[in-house]
Amino acid sequence: MNKSGKAAGIRDIAEALGTSIGTVDRALHGRSGVSAKTKAQVLRMAEQLGYKPNIAARSLKLNRNIRIAAVLPREIAAFFDPLRAGIHTAAEEAVGMHVTLDFYDYPHLGSGDLAALESAAAKHYDGILFTPGRPRELAPIIRRIVGQGIAMLCVASDAPDSGRIASVSVDAHTSGALAAELLSHKLQSPSRVATITGELATFDHAEKLRGFAATLAVLAPHLTLLPVVESHESPEDAYRQTLALLRSKTRPEALYISTANSLPVLRALEEQKLLGRVPVIATDLFHELVPLIESGNVLATLYQRPDAQGKLAFETLLGHLMEKDKPVKTHRLAPHIIFRSNLSLFVGRLTDEHSASRSRA
Repeated sequence: MNKSGKAAGIRDIAEALGTSIGTVDRALHGRSGVSAKTKAQVLRMAEQLGYKPNIAARSLKLNRNIRIAAVLPREIAAFFDPLRAGIHTAAEEAVGMHVTLDFYDYPHLGSGDLAALESAAAKHYDGILFTPGRPRELAPIIRRIVGQGIAMLCVASDAPDSGRIASVSVDAHTSGALAAELLSHKLQSPSRVATITGELATFDHAEKLRGFAATLAVLAPHLTLLPVVESHESPEDAYRQTLALLRSKTRPEALYISTANSLPVLRALEEQKLLGRVPVIATDLFHELVPLIESGNVLATLYQRPDAQGKLAFETLLGHLMEKDKPVKTHRLAPHIIFRSNLSLFVGRLTDEHSASRSRA
C-alpha cells in the first residue's frame, strides 16, 4: 500500500527506490536494460509494498478482446461441473477486461475430446483450457494448435511434452500417497487392498496409482496391492467390475477409489453387504457422498478442489495472454483430506458450488 492507503503502483516503487519509473517497469516485466541487482531490488520492494500488476488496465491498453475456450468433458459431472463454475467465477471477476469465454463439451475423457479441440481451434481463440484424457495421443494435435499461435493450458490433468504452456491440477501423486498412508493406519494386519481408477492413460490417474503403490510399499509392506481396476470413467463399468472384484477369491479388505466415479462402487459394496465393513477412501465431495461419510461407511475422501482448479487455470491462462514475456507457473494444489470430523467445514462450500453450477447451466 502507498501512503494514501491505495494499492501500490509502479510510481510508488520508483519513489521508494529513488529510481525512474521506466527502470521499474522494465524490471517488473523482465525487459532488457536492467542489471540483475537492480531487478532484485525492484522485485523485493514490489513485494514489500504489496504491488499487484493491473491486468485490466493492460487489457484496455491493448484495446483487443481476449478470447478463451474451455474444452471439458460432461462426465464426471460431480467434478467437472464445479470446475466449470470456477472458470466462470474467474471470468466474471475479470472486471473491466475485454474477455470472451466459450465452453465446448464432450461426453467423457477419451471420447469426443479430439473433435471438441479441433472445433475450438478452428475458431482461432487466443487460449484454450482443456483436460487431456490420453496425452500421448493428443500431443501431436496440441503441438499443431500451439503452432497456430493458440496458448494451451491443461486443467485437472496434464499432457507433459506437448507444447502446453502449463497445467493446473491437484498433486495427484500426493493424493495417492495420502490414501495409502491412511489405509496403513487403518489396516494393521496382513490385508489385500485394491484401487479403482479411471483410464491409466490419463496422467492424473497414473500419478495417483504411482503415489499409492510407492507409499504402500514403504509404509505398509504387510498390505498386498491387487491389480488395478480401470473403470474408464463409466458408471456401468465401475459397478460391474467392482461386483466381480468383491465376488472373487481375492476380495479386498480395503478400497481406494481415485476418481469421483465412486457411487457405482459404493452401490456394489452395499449390495454385497460390505458397505461399512470394507474401509473406503474416496475422491472429491458431492451431495450423495456426504451421508456416507457421516455414517462412517466411507472412511475419508480426498477433495481435489475442482472450483479452485478452474479459477486458477483461467487466471493463469489470462495472465499469460496479457504478459506473454513472463514465465508461466505449473500449479499442483494440495488435496484436502475430509473425515467425518471436519466434513461440516466443506459442506457449505459444496452447496455454493452446486448453486453456482445450476445458475450457469
